[in-house]
Amino acid sequence: MSAGGYVPPKVWTWTQPSGGHFGGINRPIAGATHEKALPVGRHPLQLYSLGTPNGQKVTILLEELLAAGVAGAEYDAWMISILDGEQFSSGFVAVNPNSKIPALLDCSGASPVRVFESGAILVHLAEKFGMFLPTGATRAECLSWLFWQMSTAPVIGGGFGHFFHYAPEKIRYAIDRFAMETKRIFDVADRRLAETRYFAGEEYTIADIAIYGWFGGFHRNESYGGAAEFLDFASYRNIARWADELGARRGVQRGLRVNRNGDGCVRERHAAADIDALMQERS
Repeated sequence: MSAGGYVPPKVWTWTQPSGGHFGGINRPIAGATHEKALPVGRHPLQLYSLGTPNGQKVTILLEELLAAGVAGAEYDAWMISILDGEQFSSGFVAVNPNSKIPALLDCSGASPVRVFESGAILVHLAEKFGMFLPTGATRAECLSWLFWQMSTAPVIGGGFGHFFHYAPEKIRYAIDRFAMETKRIFDVADRRLAETRYFAGEEYTIADIAIYGWFGGFHRNESYGGAAEFLDFASYRNIARWADELGARRGVQRGLRVNRNGDGCVRERHAAADIDALMQERS
């Protein structure tokens, strides 16, 4: 018998909601729960997302592309409220059968192309526009760090973030286990940034954008209610130097404001002017 008195059955069955912040929407099956078409705007790129760390990666890249003068990167960003179960609509599931944000519909060609999973979207856009994904050995380094980030996100979010902040009860074993691994991830990054300006070397790439989506929240002390202090995130000086540099980029600042509620943010983005007004208010 476990210390908490729970003995796992031989075969697990779903008998009750899991509780916690997302208990009302978590379920062990896939597919749509209701019929609803997704809205479609006038731009070639239709993004269905939310301003979470994974969602921020894509809006940052799109705003960086636009800042670099890539007109084809104009996009409509539609907010998907995951707490309301909008990711389980028939329209969203058609774009992403995994029912996770972000999801992209690229309508620039003869037929729409769906792209889901944030890393895949970053690679698709970087290759499409020939920016922020280098060639040769630097490309390999960039992709290595990109996929490193994809592998670490479940540890930081679904592991540490969940048990530290969202779980209905504090379980020391779970918090200690994932805090240790999250700090190891931070240390890997800090050691790399002691060697190079950016993760792939001296060039800013989609690897940096992907990692900043997650690390930036800790740097701004926005992640998981006091997690930055708990994990002593400020002690990772090389990450701080890198995060300061990325946080000062206009494309990053703009991308962080999309598909979020609250002051200084926009629930939907359909034109540069939607964000321009916010930036002018704070300049």
